[in-house]
This record gives sequence, structure tokens and C-alpha cells, in this order.
Amino acid sequence: MGDGGSRESPLTVTAEIVGKKWHPLIVVELMENGPLGFNDLKQSVDGISDKVLSESLDDLQERAIVDRTVIDDKPVRVEYSLTEWGEQLELVVTAMDEWGERYLDAMAEDEAENSG
Repeated sequence: MGDGGSRESPLTVTAEIVGKKWHPLIVVELMENGPLGFNDLKQSVDGISDKVLSESLDDLQERAIVDRTVIDDKPVRVEYSLTEWGEQLELVVTAMDEWGERYLDAMAEDEAENSG
């Protein structure tokens, strides 16, 4: 049957999208408050630089996670929103957040026990 071209592993492709430092934060921000302009997004994603936000948005657009819409106002502005694929990441980012919460709590407890 042949392997029909070597397809990327599903886990790898998911990790490439949500595994970058800022991607999950951008996705969550757009999920909860989108659509958002560049500056609003920059303010709500604490600590991200213009350059990194711009590169992250480009990457997420290429992967069909984020849509970029030019709003024909005066002045013209750009808004970012999640695509259907982006919205479907809710389960993934929620699971990451919950796991991270449990992990950080457990590590803090371990540290407290070991420092006494």
C-alpha cells in the first residue's frame, strides 16, 4: 500500500503549534477576547515584544490557526481572530493550563517540604 508520503506525527504537529512559548497565550487571548488589534493583543500578552508577536501571528496564520482581517476604517486597522482550527485548540490549551497548575502546585509543595 505504500505510506502515501511520510506524514508528520499528529503529536509533533500539535506540539509545533502550541509548544512555542507565546502561541498558547495568543490563542487563549483571542479565544477569550478576540478579535483583537495588534496593540490590544500586545498589551494583553504580558512581556511579548512587537517583533515576537508579529512573528508568532505570521506563524499562526500560516498554520491556519489565526485569521488576519483588514478593517476598512479611517485609519485602516487590522484585527486578528481565531479560525475554526484555532477555536478547536481550546481543549488543548485548557488541558495544558490545568496540568501546569497541578504541576506548579506540586513542585511548590515539594520545595516547601524539602526546605524545612
